[in-house]
Amino acid sequence: MNILMISDVYFPRINGVSTSIQTFRETLGAEGVQVTLVAPEYPGASGDPDDDEVIAIPSRRVPFDPEDRLMRRGDLARLSQRLQGRHFDLVHVQTPFVAHYAGLKLARARGIPCLATYHTHFEEYFHHYLPILPRPFARLLTRRLARSQCNALDAVVVPSQAMRNALQDYGVTKPLHVLPTGIPLEKFTRGDRQGFRQRYGIADGEAVALYVGRVALEKNLGFLLEATRHALARHPALRLVIAGEGPALAGLKRQAAALGIEKKVLFAGYLDREQELPDCYAAADLFTFPSKTETQGLVLLEAMAMGLPTLGIPAMGAAEILGPQRGAVCAPDNAADFGALIADLLGDSKRLRGLSTDARNFACEWAAPERASQLATLYRTLRRLASPPRVIRPSTPIQSA
Repeated sequence: MNILMISDVYFPRINGVSTSIQTFRETLGAEGVQVTLVAPEYPGASGDPDDDEVIAIPSRRVPFDPEDRLMRRGDLARLSQRLQGRHFDLVHVQTPFVAHYAGLKLARARGIPCLATYHTHFEEYFHHYLPILPRPFARLLTRRLARSQCNALDAVVVPSQAMRNALQDYGVTKPLHVLPTGIPLEKFTRGDRQGFRQRYGIADGEAVALYVGRVALEKNLGFLLEATRHALARHPALRLVIAGEGPALAGLKRQAAALGIEKKVLFAGYLDREQELPDCYAAADLFTFPSKTETQGLVLLEAMAMGLPTLGIPAMGAAEILGPQRGAVCAPDNAADFGALIADLLGDSKRLRGLSTDARNFACEWAAPERASQLATLYRTLRRLASPPRVIRPSTPIQSA
C-alpha cells in the first residue's frame, strides 16, 4: 500500500508533528505500507541522502517566525507532474496550512481518499502569536477554519479523546479516529546519567527537575519558573533543566534572573534525540510538564519510558497520560502548589522508585508498532470504502418469477 504524506513541517524543524511523522514512517513499513513524504526544504539542512522517499519542496521564510518555512505554491502546483506515473492509495495530510489544500487537491484529482491528523489545538495558540486579535475573535476564527478543513476530508485522526471532543464541539461531522502516536521504546531505555551531569556541571547532590520540549509561550514555562522558585524554598539542592529551543527562550532567561533563580536553571538547548536526549532523561530525577495545550504530549511518554517519574497539569491530551497516575502525579494549576509537589517528590526517594517502575510499565502500553498497525488498518478501511463495489455477473441467466 502506498501513502502520500504531506506536511508543512518536518526535521530539522523540531516539534511533535515532526516526531510523529518520523515515528510512523519508521514503523509503517512492517505493516506493508510505503510512505512518501512531501515537506518544505530547509536551507542549510543536509537531509538524509539515503531517504529517497522525502520530496523537499522549495520554500520561503515565514514572517516573524524564523523556525518555520512555507512551501512555495508554484512548486507545489508542479508536484502532480513530479508524481506522474506513481501510484498512491491515499493522501495523509499532517498540518492545516499549505499542505492541507495541496494534499486535498491531489487526492481529489486522483480520486483517492484524503485524511488528516489534527495535531495541534490552535485555539489555545493564536492569542500568543497574534495578540492584536481579540481573543474571542481568534477563537471563533480557528474553530471555523478547523470545521471547514476537517469536513472537507474523508476522515480525521486525533491523538487524544480531548481533541476529538474539541473538534466535535466545533461542528466537525466527518469520522474522528483517536489514534495517538506511539513511542519507539527501543530509543528510550537507557542513558548516561553521570556523563550528562558532568558535561553540564550538575553536582552529585543536586536533584534535577526536567522539562523537554519547545521553549514557546504556549508551553506555560513561565509558570514552571515560578513553581521552581517555590520548590527551592523547600528543597535548595534543586536544579531545573529546560531542554529545547524556541521563541520564548530569551524572555524566560530574563524571568529566571528577575526571580533570582538563574543559577538554579539550566537552559540546555536542543539535544540530539539519538543520544543526548536519552542521557538528559537519565540525568533527571523528576519530569515536570506545565503545558495545558497539548493534544497528546509525546515527551511525557518518552520520559516515562526512561523510568522518570512525571509531574504535570492534567489538561487536554496530557490528561490521558497523567490521569491514570501510573508513574505520574497530577498537579494543580497553581505555581505554589506545583512547586510544593516538586519539593515533596524529590524529598521522597521511596515514592520516586515506585513511580519509576510504574512509569516504565505504563509507557510500554504505548509502543509504536501497535499504533502503526492501527493506522495501517485505518488506511485500508478508507481505501476499501472508497473503492467502487465490484459487479459480480452471474454465469447463468437469472429466471424471473
